Amino acid sequence: MKIEHSKPKIGIIGLGYVGLPLAVEFAKKYKVFGFDININRINQLRQGVDHTLEISEEQLQAVTTPVCTTPVGLYFTDEIEKLRACSVYIVTVPTPVDKNNRPDLSPLINASLLIGKVLKKGDIVVYESTVYPGVTEDECMPVLEKASNLRFNVDFFAGYSPERINPGDKYHTVANIRKITSGSTPETADIVDALYKSVITAGTFKADSIKVAEAAKVIENAQRDINIAFVNELAMIFNRLGIDTHKVLEAAGTKWNFLNFRPGLVGGHCIGVDPYYLAQKAQEAGYHPEIILAGRRINDSMGAYVADQFIKQITCRGTSLINAEVLVLGFTFKENCPDVRNTRVIDIVRRLEEYKVKVHIHDPWANAEQAKRAYGVICENGESKERTYDGILLAVAHDEFKEMNLKDLCKPHTVLYDLKAFLPDNIVNARL
Repeated sequence: MKIEHSKPKIGIIGLGYVGLPLAVEFAKKYKVFGFDININRINQLRQGVDHTLEISEEQLQAVTTPVCTTPVGLYFTDEIEKLRACSVYIVTVPTPVDKNNRPDLSPLINASLLIGKVLKKGDIVVYESTVYPGVTEDECMPVLEKASNLRFNVDFFAGYSPERINPGDKYHTVANIRKITSGSTPETADIVDALYKSVITAGTFKADSIKVAEAAKVIENAQRDINIAFVNELAMIFNRLGIDTHKVLEAAGTKWNFLNFRPGLVGGHCIGVDPYYLAQKAQEAGYHPEIILAGRRINDSMGAYVADQFIKQITCRGTSLINAEVLVLGFTFKENCPDVRNTRVIDIVRRLEEYKVKVHIHDPWANAEQAKRAYGVICENGESKERTYDGILLAVAHDEFKEMNLKDLCKPHTVLYDLKAFLPDNIVNARL
């Protein structure tokens, strides 16, 4: 293998929530080419602006270089030819599901086609995108071979090191999360592990194979999804019994080995998606996964369930739903984060609209343009605080909502429903 082990030039393909923080970390020690097909994204990053809010302007300026010839630093480009000098390529593109919840590998395949145009003998291609076991070697490698006219594990090599980014989390950053690594040959595995170990202060774990690393990643999120589905089902049971779920969980949590999960919506680009990847591979192998898909059904139904419970509380107070106005606080998939991808708050909004109430959305964090483009909804922010409502539903626990004077937005009969058990008990009428 002819790769320059000590100081390789690194190409990062995809500069979203995963790729950009990784590129910034590597750029502190290596020459990094940050590539994205979105020219607007490239131009913003060159100006020091990250709309995901994962990287500050100061952090970007500290590593960004305007020219591609500097020995260390991060150079942004949308030109694939600029990456020809690289010897290591790291793919961090999204892996979504389609409308039928089937894995959509097209971003991964397209990224592989692009890399294949500049791939050289001795190069290593590392994938970080979450996939089911076998995707790297069985799906991506043939694409690279065809596009490059090179032979896998003879002319070029592969690795897999799954991302563990937690959007909006300023403590569990790239360098502070232990990294799983793997390679298509023992030597490649050593090189990939050493490369990540050089920038990951939390250390690395070298998996036995690429398939093991792929499987480890996909079960991380499937496990979390199932645990949340369990407490969501408990919430539905305890609601029928007239018991406060959060009080039950607080009491049960006094046992040392009780798992601290809370009921709620499961969205975003990982937990709400990745179990479908594992389920797809299981079904291809002739096994129908019952627990995984049962958990997905429960979690996918929670938005409608919450909306129904909210409406029930409103009607019980004698409020007519005709022309009733409700406020949904929060639209992103999680707190203190602008990401609206796969947000399940949209399920609440759509269900409420079925009741013919007028829905207003207030979210100081959400990317309003993205919300409008992806879901056709308007995040009002300022305007939403200038009226009163028949119902207010807190869907996302943004810190700013604790500072709001919600009483000013309430009528005498207003229902304040707290999905996240986030607000003070004395102002809340109902919880999940």
